[in-house]
Amino acid sequence: MPEIEPLRPGDPPRLGDYELKGRLGEGGQGVVYLGESEKGERAAVKLLHVRFTGMAHARSRFARELAAARRVEAFCTARVLDADLDGETPYIASELIDGPSLREVVERDGPLSGKELERLAIGTATALTTIHHAGIAHRDFKPDNVLLTADGPRVVDFGIAKIIDESGTITTRAVGTPAYMAPEQIAGEEVGCPADVFAWGSTMVFTATGKAPFAMETIVATLNRVVNHRPDLDALPEGLRPVVAACLHKDQARRPTAGEVLRRLLGHPAQDAEVSDEVLAEGVQAATADLTRPGPPARRRRPALAGGIAAAGLAAAFALVQLGPTFGDGATASPTPAPSTSPSPTPAVPTGSDLLDRIRETGKLRVGYRSGLPKIALGDPPEGFEIDVARRVAEELDVPEGGLTFVPVGYGDRESKLENGRVDLVIATFSINRASAAQVSFAGPYYLAHRDILVRAGSGITRAGHLRGRKVCVPAGSSAAVALRDDGIDFRTVDEDAAGNRFDSSQCAAKVADGSADAMVGDDLVIAGFGARQRDLRIVGARLTDERYGVALRQGDPVACRRINDIITAMYDDGTVRARLARHFGAVDFRYETKRPRQESCR
Repeated sequence: MPEIEPLRPGDPPRLGDYELKGRLGEGGQGVVYLGESEKGERAAVKLLHVRFTGMAHARSRFARELAAARRVEAFCTARVLDADLDGETPYIASELIDGPSLREVVERDGPLSGKELERLAIGTATALTTIHHAGIAHRDFKPDNVLLTADGPRVVDFGIAKIIDESGTITTRAVGTPAYMAPEQIAGEEVGCPADVFAWGSTMVFTATGKAPFAMETIVATLNRVVNHRPDLDALPEGLRPVVAACLHKDQARRPTAGEVLRRLLGHPAQDAEVSDEVLAEGVQAATADLTRPGPPARRRRPALAGGIAAAGLAAAFALVQLGPTFGDGATASPTPAPSTSPSPTPAVPTGSDLLDRIRETGKLRVGYRSGLPKIALGDPPEGFEIDVARRVAEELDVPEGGLTFVPVGYGDRESKLENGRVDLVIATFSINRASAAQVSFAGPYYLAHRDILVRAGSGITRAGHLRGRKVCVPAGSSAAVALRDDGIDFRTVDEDAAGNRFDSSQCAAKVADGSADAMVGDDLVIAGFGARQRDLRIVGARLTDERYGVALRQGDPVACRRINDIITAMYDDGTVRARLARHFGAVDFRYETKRPRQESCR
């Protein structure tokens, strides 16, 4: 974690739900503080400078920054946690990114090469494509603003925007970092997404060689090389060299788009007009595949401390972040006040659903989740695939921001908490089984899971029959291994230590990783989540049984059930499920289900 400066006289002790612990940095627009919520959640809290708080255009720019940040998928940038744009001290609280900057890694461990370079190129191209699709030009893409995390690269500080003065004209002053600026930025021409593509090409040269292609000892010399000199790309691998060369073309009209770069890196036809959600999801998965596997000792990525921030670039990233321009019709995002969390008025016409009417009346939704499952639902507040599904459902049900509450539930009390009104919905790897859940109804399934097998890559175990006589770790309380017994497979059980303590799922995954067990059996999504914490693990794909994970709700509300089914269907059709699965499980060799499962009929 970088050095945190103490608060100064006049600094606020608290902004919203965050107690301010110190200063992370300061830029032209505001100060960035390290904030901590009552739940212990840390955030980078950016406060607009006092001298700007009375200026309508400054508040408008701040509001557009928030709108821009919320338009970009969280898998490639820093998630917005909270904001207040209407008070005397407007602020935005954003996620702290756990990982070093690309510049740190290259300067510490040397240039990247091979698969590591390829994944980095695909990951950053995916992020840049996503940012551009949101209508934003970054305008300061560089190694300092690429943070490397266990879930792939994150691009922060998007973007140092076109500065709009009160007359609505665009200033022509150069904005950015000289060694990564495009010729049009230096010439004072209109600057947009092509400048980001040029900066991406320069960043790839730095990543592969340790030096920016146009960097010189003085700014003047650097700018001259950007405008007039051709870069030396001989050190780049053959597959990357022509792509980077096209990105570094001096004429912005002749550069490829970020989407075209991504398609070329993934081997898709370059003439495709659009980058689909499926291509973006493929980019995410390609960027995170094998991300946690060790490389040569001098180049092995070392994860940052849990809850830490990148040691370089993050404070500046949040301190300098400004708004990106919009495209298409040229309109810019209007200031958007923070959504109210106050109760909505009772609708004039009932919806026919107790749940939907209650949401309209109270503005609240309580969702039960099974905690302790990495990549599915873990942490406080919880994060993971099922949490992403629940947030999307809440959003589509018009639950106001701040109205969604997550309530931990166990296997034994899921139905009772739903029946007695402690929760409104349950999403908790809850298999749809009407015989054992007679008092609840199900929407979904939101995912078709399978009982499967977690093994080491290269173990030679490619089907269930290969486990005969092998050591299978069975976590406490798990019945998944029964599927192997039912298939007549005789294996050796590993389930407790020398003191008689039963292993949990995390310990079983670790034993598979260190070779003291040959395999672990469980629902594929669950064991993939635990496997993502280890190295060189894969899901066999045996698909011993099907497990349809559903959203449980109280009986007798078919209107809400059908609405949730429609939301789940849309998540599959628009690529959201694929993208979320890639984000959370891309580090494991795992062919997760992306085909929409047949939805339950609602009664």
